[in-house]
Amino acid sequence: MVKTPLEGVTILDVSTMIAAPYGTALLGDFGADVIKVEIPGRGDTSRSVGPFSEDGEPLRWPGLSRNKRSLTLDLHQTEGVTNFKKKLAKKADILVENFRPGTLEKWGVGYDVLKEENPDLIMIRVSGYGRLGHIKKKQGFGTPATAFSGYTYLQGFTDRHPVSPPFSLTDYICGIYVAFAAVTALYNRDISEEGSGQMVDIALYETVFRMMEFLVAEYDQLQKVRERAPGLHGHSSPSGTFKTKDGHWVVLVTSTDTTFNRLADAMDRKDMLEDPRYYTNSKRLENNDETNEIVGAWIATKERKDLLEQLDQFGVPVSPVMSIEDIFNDEQYKARENIVQVNHPRLGTIKVPGIIPKFEKTPGSIRSIAPDLGENNEEILTDIGLTVDEIVQLRTKNVI
Repeated sequence: MVKTPLEGVTILDVSTMIAAPYGTALLGDFGADVIKVEIPGRGDTSRSVGPFSEDGEPLRWPGLSRNKRSLTLDLHQTEGVTNFKKKLAKKADILVENFRPGTLEKWGVGYDVLKEENPDLIMIRVSGYGRLGHIKKKQGFGTPATAFSGYTYLQGFTDRHPVSPPFSLTDYICGIYVAFAAVTALYNRDISEEGSGQMVDIALYETVFRMMEFLVAEYDQLQKVRERAPGLHGHSSPSGTFKTKDGHWVVLVTSTDTTFNRLADAMDRKDMLEDPRYYTNSKRLENNDETNEIVGAWIATKERKDLLEQLDQFGVPVSPVMSIEDIFNDEQYKARENIVQVNHPRLGTIKVPGIIPKFEKTPGSIRSIAPDLGENNEEILTDIGLTVDEIVQLRTKNVI
């Protein structure tokens, strides 16, 4: 069996919903043993978030919680806290949580307490607004955090209200930062002379804000407040969503003068390369509406298949706007194994996103399906040294 990159790494996932759990799912894909600690009788709140099957099965759960083991443990009870800090955290490499700042401390399992038991423990702490600042205890979900990041202000049409992303974009971006922080802290711990763990603080909103360096520099140097506009307004011209002759939508962008030169060649409009209104990106941005009108009118004369073939031949960045039905039928997605089928205890099978990135020598894999609540209680508790009688007692007291 091929060794996975994170084999032997144990992660306690004490988080809920999407942001932090998505990060631990990425780590699980590459071999980490992710123990998902859940509230007895209720579990992670994402178990009750849609979409649902006709029989009420949560359909997000299988993709979000694959390669994890479920342990129910009540951290409001003394026995739960004791087993968590004395046995679970003591053997873990990384702990991931996303409660409001102060919650784990209130339960008696804050980082100061846990690092006494395990100085090598790395704790990744996610919250809406971070552990510093006057709103650090404000309730934080991904969509409001997106608004706070400045992203929502930019999205939509100029003459309409700001539009939030149609799914939990910030949560998923934050999950990538969770995985990045985990492996970075783990590497530092294992190569440094000190060799100890540390706490990592991540705010939901800043994971999106970090991507908008253009916005920061523009306001700092020009005092310009960028307003809402569709597409890459102010970045590149031409760019946008265009309709083909046969009624399909495509997205085209020429982010460099070189790619615009190719587009002009494809359109048989080399005259634009000498026209002072269009011959550089900065000039095209000054005449963006006219530039897009020229491109849009040309695209409207082409059927989608012919357009894509022609622009691909000239090396112009373009893509059809894909629905999920288009994606399921697309050969590129099949070649990359972007959608894979896994077993499900009640649905029979379900399709989920495949593994990315693709490692040549130590690829990730889906080794186990998303667990039912408390499915792995006995094996996990036995692994950390509890006897059968002790496990029975914990169950009798509703600690697990």
